Amino acid sequence: MVRIVPRVAAALLVSLLVHTATAQYPSRPIRLLAGFPPGGGPDIVARLLAPKLSEALGQPVVVENRVGGTGTIAGEAVAKSSADGHTLLVGHDGLFVINPHLYKEMPIDPMKDLVPVASLVSNGFFLAINPSVPARDFAEFIEYARRADPPLQYGSGGNGSQHHLTMERLKARAGINMIHVPYKGGAPATTATVAGEVAAMMSGTSTAGQIRAGRLRAIAFTGPQRSRVLPDVPAIAEFYPDFAMVQWYGLFAPAGTPDAAIARLRAETNKILALPDLKEKLSNAGGVEPWITSPEEFAAQIRSEYAIYGKLVKQVGAKID
Repeated sequence: MVRIVPRVAAALLVSLLVHTATAQYPSRPIRLLAGFPPGGGPDIVARLLAPKLSEALGQPVVVENRVGGTGTIAGEAVAKSSADGHTLLVGHDGLFVINPHLYKEMPIDPMKDLVPVASLVSNGFFLAINPSVPARDFAEFIEYARRADPPLQYGSGGNGSQHHLTMERLKARAGINMIHVPYKGGAPATTATVAGEVAAMMSGTSTAGQIRAGRLRAIAFTGPQRSRVLPDVPAIAEFYPDFAMVQWYGLFAPAGTPDAAIARLRAETNKILALPDLKEKLSNAGGVEPWITSPEEFAAQIRSEYAIYGKLVKQVGAKID
């Protein structure tokens, strides 16, 4: 008879329980948290993903909005939930690569308390100007802004927002001076730019309708390539090859979630992102593009942007207490 010592028996039992739980994953409905209100980018992506993920996993996937702290409230709720893959986050990049530099204190460390499951979508910004600005293209705008006295004003979705930091990076790269005017969100900043209260802004691709209608003039795009939404608008990278700034959303789980559960979630999510009908729905919902990466690529992107935004936040002195 083989005698199993208690310590070995305990280890075997734990291993068996983990294997059984993983094999049965998911065993109950999944909560998918979004840190922004209904109609916001993460919410839209979550609600497009949820029914297809539910079908693939055989369990209901329920979207919940936990608004506050530019995504921090939802991130904290997921980070402090059971690490079993049944509570997930559609997280935006700002939570991971901007907020830790911007806020004096955070209830969690997103880089440690949450683990990336899969990248979801990415998108850039249009450098959009009011049509009254006498610049027809990017080069003319940079020259006009360089000579402007007093300096041109630009709007953003708020102090420390991606709109703000992306424009600040462009200012530094192009050697121009512009004055920042923060608004309470991207929509009010767009309204202000259309009205001529400010000369320019970094606007999301959801403003394509305003651009096509002539209420805004898009003169450049911040992604590494041109946007499919307005392919005639050049990328800033065509002028400054080292310049690319994107916004992205990803799927995250609490740290400690079993690898097998994460692997299944990633595999199913990547299959969903490749579906033609989902690509079309994402495009119609705001021009965002599916973004499929390997775990290593996604992790490297997060680390790289964490360093870039940390430097930008320090340079501009942005801070939220």
